[in-house]
Amino acid sequence: MKITKLETFTKPFVSFVKITIEDGSTGFGQMSTYHADITSQIFHKQIAPWALGQNWQDFENLENLILEKEHKFPGSYVLRAMAGLDTALWDLKGKIFNLPVVSMIGGQTGYLKIYASSMKRDILPKSEAQRFKILQDEKGVNAFKFRIGSECGKGKDEWDGRSEEIVKTINKELDSSTLKLVDANSCYSAEQAIEIGKLLEDNQVVHFEEPCPYWEPEQTKIVTDTLKLDVSGGEQDCDFRIWKEMIKNKIVNIYQPDVMYMGGLTRSLKLAKMLNKSGFICTPHAANLSLVTVCTMHFLKSIPNAGKYLEYSIEGSDYYPWQKDLFYNHPLKITDGGVIISDEPGWGVEINKEWLNSSKYTISELS
Repeated sequence: MKITKLETFTKPFVSFVKITIEDGSTGFGQMSTYHADITSQIFHKQIAPWALGQNWQDFENLENLILEKEHKFPGSYVLRAMAGLDTALWDLKGKIFNLPVVSMIGGQTGYLKIYASSMKRDILPKSEAQRFKILQDEKGVNAFKFRIGSECGKGKDEWDGRSEEIVKTINKELDSSTLKLVDANSCYSAEQAIEIGKLLEDNQVVHFEEPCPYWEPEQTKIVTDTLKLDVSGGEQDCDFRIWKEMIKNKIVNIYQPDVMYMGGLTRSLKLAKMLNKSGFICTPHAANLSLVTVCTMHFLKSIPNAGKYLEYSIEGSDYYPWQKDLFYNHPLKITDGGVIISDEPGWGVEINKEWLNSSKYTISELS
């Protein structure tokens, strides 16, 4: 059964993909967020021409064909677009077999714990602690991640003393049973990261994400080998050559691939198997409430080496105005500190038709 049509529905931050095969069956996926208007052009120029006319059923072979045809463009550039094809293929398969994606990859629907992930650095420590407490009291969330340092900050804080203050404030304001995680977004040198890492350990933080520039893994390894708490990373990485080196050299304790940056679920599952074979935990990156978090729910619930929690962004329209009204149903509603993966086929979501109708439409068809 051949792929006959690939359609995209695009706005600057999000682009959805609709796939159609010969018998009229369809599925929906999504390309990686951010500059999606550019990524959709890549999709129709470098993904769709190779996918049209191909048998839809062997995802890995199809995607390897595309990467071979586009071998002059290794890395994130093409993979962010290919994620749209791959996630649409999984949705298509789920709808054909009337199964949720998670059930087709060895997992089960149902409840999945979250950690509430703050994206803000301009927030006062007291205000951050307050919104965490509200989520804990009203939604039952018992794990939180907050930001320290400044993004790719070369050792500088967002403002003087902020990181030390927020670490101590969060520890003081939240009870000892609450899991506390931090993300430095490539801020520190190894020496600085170790110094602040000791402060984190003293304040019951258990997870230190991307302490050093991710492109300098040898710096991160020093931190991993020195501190007692878990050091994590990998969200920016998509090349298996890099992943193999990271695993071999034990750069971090916890690995964090992003389903969309990786090129979709198929490649992410392949990586999870590699990590599991080497004894490492996989806690994927999912930093907004688009389809990336939905796909990650299914992924996380199916792998044997999954971390305890799904990353769940707590930012709303003030921070992510573009994620509003993407779906009709609410597939990401928090219940008792977690989310529920539905037993609806495919990804189990219905994209808002008004959103689709107001987007830029492009089609590639089998001639």
